[in-house]
Amino acid sequence: MAFASFGTNRTRLTAHFGGNILALHGGRRICFDVGMLTTFFREEHEFFRKSVSQYLEKEIVPYVEEWERAELFPREVFTRCGELGFLGAHYPEDVGGSGGDWWYGAAWGEALVKSRCAGLAMALMVQTDMATPIIAEIGTREQKDEFLAPALRGEKIAALGVSEPNCGSDVASIRTTARRVGDEYVINGSKCWITNGTRADFITLAVRTGPEGSGFGGVSLVTFPTDVKGFKVTRKIKKMGNHASDTAELSFEDCRIPVRYLLGEENHGFYYIMMNFQGERLIAAVSAVAGAQQCLDETIQYTQDRSAFGRPILKFQVWRHTFAELATQIEAARWLTYRAVDLFNRKQEAVKEITMAKLFAGELAIKVADRCVQAHGGYGYAEEFPIARYYRDVRLITIGGGTSEVMKEILSKRLGWG
Repeated sequence: MAFASFGTNRTRLTAHFGGNILALHGGRRICFDVGMLTTFFREEHEFFRKSVSQYLEKEIVPYVEEWERAELFPREVFTRCGELGFLGAHYPEDVGGSGGDWWYGAAWGEALVKSRCAGLAMALMVQTDMATPIIAEIGTREQKDEFLAPALRGEKIAALGVSEPNCGSDVASIRTTARRVGDEYVINGSKCWITNGTRADFITLAVRTGPEGSGFGGVSLVTFPTDVKGFKVTRKIKKMGNHASDTAELSFEDCRIPVRYLLGEENHGFYYIMMNFQGERLIAAVSAVAGAQQCLDETIQYTQDRSAFGRPILKFQVWRHTFAELATQIEAARWLTYRAVDLFNRKQEAVKEITMAKLFAGELAIKVADRCVQAHGGYGYAEEFPIARYYRDVRLITIGGGTSEVMKEILSKRLGWG
């Protein structure tokens, strides 16, 4: 068996192959063969993944049950991840990152499922892939130094403030206003479903700077420090799952921030949010696939070890066929997602692929959880088994970052049907 490496500078495609078929794809040679191992991850990506996994096993997993009961994990986790370089792995060096490509982000999202704590994973992914990317993309040098760099060091906790009590995926309908008075914005309104909301040091905040009725054309983004007078955490929301992360409803009453905290151009925020959504939805797809794989692997092991009617559960055809179907669908979701990551990493148009990946992987993750709970029988309903927590936690995947229904609407338009 030969070994080959194809590709360009930052993203290299490696493949084990039997010398059968070489195809051209986007100007790069790719080998296709049954049973081959193909991966976009380089050796340094795998080293990063291993480092994250070892950290989780040693410093996170032993405390997960305690944090789930407390419905919060320590702030020091952010600091520690910053010290280890995890938070800035795929950010430029000039803002305190490591200068890596987005395959580090994929490795990060896949590794975090090893924590067995979706709440913690969600909070950390908000820090790395939801609240901060847009600052790196369009922020001023001052904004990057004041907000982004300390977030990547884990010194400041970040949150993304888009959703409101009466407005989730419909970004054009947000009501929180930012009225310009001299060299300040005066902000009034509320936000809801904000991960990291109870303890965020700053919020990448969507506000309405245009007149009432201006729709998507009147939305802007600002960096909002939470030590501003008039800001309040209205309540911490008690959720069905993701217990270890704090999700909050926030209020803003005559909050004043300097105009220099505006991100990009005024009234262009809708487009920035749509751009930012791509990374958020992609990391969601990555973690959905990894979580589904872990869930299936552990369930297969359980059905090998547990017997019913005198033989292992896995020996029953109904479960072998169920797992075969799920394994096939997970593999399809993985490569759909990797295709989207590849395009995103090369800064090519990927809205369709990312949307498909988020839709397909999210719906599949819920299906896998449902079937795996069933395979566990009564134990699947017991808190002592991780599958019960996974079943609760994974339900968010088709809601957060845009519902499955929104994903379908986006796709229908992208495909020319709407």
